[in-house]
Amino acid sequence: MSIVQDNLERLQALKELDGISQDDLDSLNNPHKISYVELEVNNKKYPAWRILYSSDLGPGKGGIRFHSDVSEDEVQSLAFWMTLKNSLADIPYGGAKGGIKFDPKKADRNELEAVSRAYAQAFHQVLGQDVDVPAPDVYTNSQTMAWMLDEYEKIIGHHEPGMITGKPVELGGIKLRADATAQGGYFVAQEMVKEFLRDRQPEDVRVAVQGFGNAGLFMAEKMAADNFKIVAVSDSQGGIYNEDGLNISSLSAYKAGGKNVGTYSEGRAITNAELLELDVDILVLAALENQITIANADKIKARHIIELANGPIDLAADKHLDAKGTVIVPDILANSGGVIVSYFEWAQNRTGQILDEEYLKGLLEKKMRNNWSRMFNLYKEKGNVSLRQAAYILAVRRVLAAKHWRS
Repeated sequence: MSIVQDNLERLQALKELDGISQDDLDSLNNPHKISYVELEVNNKKYPAWRILYSSDLGPGKGGIRFHSDVSEDEVQSLAFWMTLKNSLADIPYGGAKGGIKFDPKKADRNELEAVSRAYAQAFHQVLGQDVDVPAPDVYTNSQTMAWMLDEYEKIIGHHEPGMITGKPVELGGIKLRADATAQGGYFVAQEMVKEFLRDRQPEDVRVAVQGFGNAGLFMAEKMAADNFKIVAVSDSQGGIYNEDGLNISSLSAYKAGGKNVGTYSEGRAITNAELLELDVDILVLAALENQITIANADKIKARHIIELANGPIDLAADKHLDAKGTVIVPDILANSGGVIVSYFEWAQNRTGQILDEEYLKGLLEKKMRNNWSRMFNLYKEKGNVSLRQAAYILAVRRVLAAKHWRS
C-alpha cells in the first residue's frame, strides 16, 4: 500500500468515528494542484515536484526536501500531512510540499546552489507569500532557502521575503526557527509524560531517539537537560546504546566533529533496527517515513512513541501498536512547532513588525500545549479513538468547516 493510500484509509476511519460524511471525505482525497518538472543542472536531470494539497484555510505551506528517494507519492502524502498539521495547529495555512529526487550528499556547494535556484525558476509561478510558502525539510536548510528566495526575487523584480520561511535572520528569518520543531515536540512530550507517566521521575524514564539530526539532536538535548535517561540515539549511519544513559552533550560535540555516533566510545554500537526494538519507555522517531511497518511492529517494545518525523509509522503498524496499547503522539501535533514558528516568520515578513523572541517562545509554548489539550480532551471524551484519530478529527473538522463556508 502506498503512503497516499494509507492516508485515505486513515481518513475513511473518521466516517465511523466522527460521523463525517462520505462526500466530505471524498473532498479531501485529492490535491488541488500537482506541479512537476525535470530540472536540468550541469547536464543532469532531476525530477522535482511542488504539490499544493489544500488552500481552503490559506496559502499552501510545507517544506522542500532533497533526497534520492523522493517520489510523487511521498510528496503528495507529505502535502496531505501538512494540510492536517496546519489545520490542527490553528494557523492560517493550507498544506503543500516539495521535493527533488537528488542526493545532496554527492553534490558540492556549487551544485547545491544551482539545483536550489533551478527549483525556484521552475516553480516560481506556483509560489508566493499569498499562494504557497516553502520551508526547509530533509537535507535543505537556511542557505537553500536563501538561494531560492534570491532567485525568486530576481524573477519577480521586487523583495518578497514572505514567500519562503526558514531563512537566515539577515534575510527576514527568526532565530527561534532553528530548534522550533524539537522545542514544540518537547512541550508535547512534557504533556504526555504528565498524563501517562505521572508516577515516574525523569531519571527513571528510559528514552531512545532515532534520528540524531537537527530535530532529534535538539530533542535529546532538551530531554537530557531535564534528567530523562537517553539510553540510545542513531543517525543514518547507525547508533549507540548505553543502558546507564548517554552523555548527550559529549555525544553532540562528537557528532559535530564529523564523526559517526556509532563509533562513540561510551556505549555499544547498534543498528537503527535494533534501536527501534529496544525496551524503553519513550521512543522518539525523528528520522524518515515508514520506520515502523508491519514487518517490525511486533518487535516494538516502547510503551510511548513520539513522532517527531513525518509518517514514521505506517498504517498497518499503527493499527497493531494501537491494539496492544502503545501510546503514539502523532506527527501532525508532535512536530508542528516548526511550522508554527514559520508562521511567526511569515507574519513578521508580511507586516514588517519584529516581535521579541521571548514573546514568540511563550506563544509557541502556549499554542503547543493548547493543541495538546484539545487533542487529549477529545481523546478522553470519545473514549474509542487513539491520540492520532483525535488529532485527525480536529484537523479535518476545521478544513471541512472552511470548505463549507466557501460553498
